[in-house]
Amino acid sequence: MRIVIAGGHGQIALRLERLLSAHGHEAAGIIRKAEQGDDLRAVGAEPILLDLESASVEEVAAHLQGADAAVFAAGAGPGSGVGRKETVDRGAAVLFADAAVRARVRRFVVVSSMGADPAHPGDDVFDVYLRAKGEADAYVTRQEALDWTILRPGSLTNDAGTGLVRLEAHTGRGAVPRDDVAAVLAELVDTSSTAGLVLELVGGSVPVPVAVKSVAGN
Repeated sequence: MRIVIAGGHGQIALRLERLLSAHGHEAAGIIRKAEQGDDLRAVGAEPILLDLESASVEEVAAHLQGADAAVFAAGAGPGSGVGRKETVDRGAAVLFADAAVRARVRRFVVVSSMGADPAHPGDDVFDVYLRAKGEADAYVTRQEALDWTILRPGSLTNDAGTGLVRLEAHTGRGAVPRDDVAAVLAELVDTSSTAGLVLELVGGSVPVPVAVKSVAGN
């Protein structure tokens, strides 16, 4: 499979690219800075230089041609302001979904956030972030041409992954290592039977492949 990942230099994306490459897939990551390319090549991924805040749908779709799946893992980052929550966390996600539709890439996985909600109240930057994520998720769920799955992890940590998770429609609050988020994503891109599901993810007691198969069978 060829999988194109938006936000290809992110902490979860780099882990995902390494996993996909190790499993014999062709991973490509969209990056904004040329100097990030070496990090992607080091994990076996192809860097694609493209700024999703300024690119057109046609430009993004051209890079998605021939892909078997697309993963939106981009984010403005914790140090960014309100404006970039709108242009990246919402705007780039909408753009990437539109490009996937245009390129006829059906499998589409989104890395969202627990608590994402278009109606989330509050004016703090994190409140804006959760609204932007919620609006992006809502947009993706309306795209009938996509076999979408939305993954909403809990609090992210850099602890070593355990390979054990809780993956359900509603898990409640909790933390999860980025390693395990990447492992779940690697399973999801290859499991189209999870299409149409919005899933929360935290650390748990179920092996990742079993957790994904369990939700896919419900």
